[in-house]
Amino acid sequence: MPRLITVVALFCAIVFAQPAAKSPAFDVASVRPSRVTVGPDYNNQITFTRTGFSARNVTLRRLIAEAWNVQLNQVLGPGWIDHSEYDITVRTAEGTTKEQMAPMIKKLLVERFQLRDHTETRTMRVYELAIAKTGPKIRPISDGESVKTASGFHFHGGMRQFADLLAVQFSIPAPENPNVPARAGGPPPLVVDKTGLDGVFDFSVDMQPELNTDSFTAWQRALEDQLGLRIDSQKGEVAVVVVDDAAKIPTEN
Repeated sequence: MPRLITVVALFCAIVFAQPAAKSPAFDVASVRPSRVTVGPDYNNQITFTRTGFSARNVTLRRLIAEAWNVQLNQVLGPGWIDHSEYDITVRTAEGTTKEQMAPMIKKLLVERFQLRDHTETRTMRVYELAIAKTGPKIRPISDGESVKTASGFHFHGGMRQFADLLAVQFSIPAPENPNVPARAGGPPPLVVDKTGLDGVFDFSVDMQPELNTDSFTAWQRALEDQLGLRIDSQKGEVAVVVVDDAAKIPTEN
């Protein structure tokens, strides 16, 4: 019995002596305020690769949305998180996926922006992007597959990114002049991806300006006719990320 106790004690000592596993982090990370701000119509450009990502004129709201895999409207905080812009370049191991980078982005936000946050659930009006009864008319592209760019509204990316894009499109009012493109007229609604479609898609949508027809109605018709998707409006419980505190100026590289 004493020997058993000694062995157990020794085992526990070895286990607790093991160093804690380090959380994943980027090998190299450059974070700087953008020298020139471009505004909400042009910022938040993020390019992911197999060895990291680069962002130009990206806002803190966008970075948080990427880290938590939510839409912009699901990130709540002070107004400056929509206006202060940053240039970021990070590098990590070859073959790291976008999903694997998410916890690294969270760690980066804590270390460079001193981000403090919490999550909660709120009742909000949401649009759900889903598959139409006829089934999807689009498919993900394969690695190395060449794509043909057709005329119309071109999109390349995942369905969550497409939901983000639709949110902006739905905020555009009906055009008063078909020859003059309308611009977003307010905060975008929340669009949630419920398609269950994985992968990267590349497709074009033929969108023609229609007088007295708002963007939601036009897209609702185009989604079903051209893509085999549908959009439904309803109230639901939505998880949001709340920024409790953060620094406008990131720490030195």
